[in-house]
Amino acid sequence: MTETRPAVLDLIGNTPLVPITRLDTGPCTLFLKLESQNPGGSIKDRIGLAMIDAAERDGRLKPGGTVVEATAGNTGLGLALVARAKGYRVVLVVPDKMAIEKVLHLKALGAEVHTTRSDVGKGHPEYYQDYAARLAKEIPGAFFADQFNNPDNPLAHASSTGPEIWQQTGHDVDAIVVGVGSGGTVTGLTRYFREVQPGLFFVLADPAGSVVAEYTRSGKVGEAGSWAVEGIGEDFIPGIADLSGVKKAYSITDEESFGTARELLRAEGILAGSSTGTLLAAALRFCREQTQPLRVVSFVCDTGTRYLSKVYNDQWMLDQGLLERQRFGDLRDVVSRRFEDGSVISVGPEDTLLTAFQRMRLADVSQLPVLDGTQLIGVIDESDLLLCVHTDADRFRSSVKDAMTDLPETLPASASLAELEAVLDRGLVAMISDEDGFHGLITRTDLLNHLRRKLK
Repeated sequence: MTETRPAVLDLIGNTPLVPITRLDTGPCTLFLKLESQNPGGSIKDRIGLAMIDAAERDGRLKPGGTVVEATAGNTGLGLALVARAKGYRVVLVVPDKMAIEKVLHLKALGAEVHTTRSDVGKGHPEYYQDYAARLAKEIPGAFFADQFNNPDNPLAHASSTGPEIWQQTGHDVDAIVVGVGSGGTVTGLTRYFREVQPGLFFVLADPAGSVVAEYTRSGKVGEAGSWAVEGIGEDFIPGIADLSGVKKAYSITDEESFGTARELLRAEGILAGSSTGTLLAAALRFCREQTQPLRVVSFVCDTGTRYLSKVYNDQWMLDQGLLERQRFGDLRDVVSRRFEDGSVISVGPEDTLLTAFQRMRLADVSQLPVLDGTQLIGVIDESDLLLCVHTDADRFRSSVKDAMTDLPETLPASASLAELEAVLDRGLVAMISDEDGFHGLITRTDLLNHLRRKLK
C-alpha cells in the first residue's frame, strides 16, 4: 500500500457557488453549489473521504482491508474514488434502478458491484442495506462504511460544506434547500449553522413516494411508494438524520424532478442529475412563494453525465411516462418510436446488411423496418442477418433488400388491443401501417410499457 496521499483527494470540496439568473426565483436570489465539480462528480466525495480517513485513524480499516457499502451510486463512487486510490478493495451493493453510467464508472474504478432489488424494504434479505451488512460480516478485514449510521458522514458537511457556504455567501444566507438520502447533509449543515446562524431556514426537497417529507410535517412515518429519482428519498428515517431545522417540506413528483433538471440545462447550462431536479423544483417553489427577498442556497448534487441514458434520453423518458407526447387514442399511443416523431430507427432497401446490424446494436433492437420513403416495404431482423452471413462474412456488404422479409403483416393504427395481442402471441412484431403511411412497430416490451404507464 502506498504511503503517498493521492493528489486527486485534495480536489474534494471548495466547489463553486453560482447564482441562478435565467429561471424565475420570485423575489429571492437562488444559488446552487456545484458539488458536481468534485473529482468523483458528486457531493458524496466529501463523505467518502471523511469516512475512510476516520476508519484508518481509529483502526477499523487496516492495510489490505475491504470497504463495503450499500449505495444508490454516488456514495459508492466517492468511496471507490478514495479507497481505490489508497489501495483498498471495494465491494458495493446497489439497487437495480441505478443508472448504468454509475455502474460502469464504479467498475472502471475497480469496485466490485452487487446489484439487488429496489422493490423490497428494510428487513428483506435482498434489501440493499441488509445485503451489504451481510457481506461486511462475511468478508475478512471488511470495513462497513454504513453511511446511514456513520457519524463521520454528517461531520464531513459540518466541517467543510457548511463553512464553505457561509464564506461564499459572505455570511448572508437565509435558507438552504436539501434532500435526504442518508441524512448526512442536512444533519451536518444543521449542526454547523446552529452555531453561526441559528435562524437559518432549512427546506426539504423529497421525491413523492418517500416518507421523509411527511415525517417532518406530522412526526409519523407513513407508507412508502416508489420513485425514479436516484440518491434521495427513503422508506425509513435514517438514524443520523437531524430534521429539527426543517421548516418547510415539498414532495416533488418524478415528472417535475426530471423536467426541472432538463430545464436547468437548457436555461443555465448546468448538467445535473435527477436529485438536483428535485432540489431545484422545491427551491423554485419556495422562492416564488416568498413576499420578501431571501438569499437561498441549494445543491447540484451530482453531474448529469451519469444520467444521459435516463434524464436526458427522450426515449427512456417517454417509456417511463415522464415526458408528454401527443395522444391519438389508437395503437400509435403504444408505439415506442413513432415515425411521426422522427424517432423510428430504420434502414432502406439499398443499405448494406452491415449498416442494418450496426443500427440494431446502436438502438438495442433486434429488428428494423425497411422503408422506401414513408412506405413500409419489408422488415429485417437478427435471424435474417444471421441466415445471410453465417457462411460468408463478406455478405455483410449485401443489400438489405436481399435479406429482408417482404410484405410484412401489418395492423392499421385503428386496430384493437386484442388484435395487437393476437399478433404478439404469434411471436411476431406488430408493424403499424395504414393508408396514412408507416407509424412504427410494437414489441411485447412496448405493450408492457404502455400498460405500466396506466398505473397510478
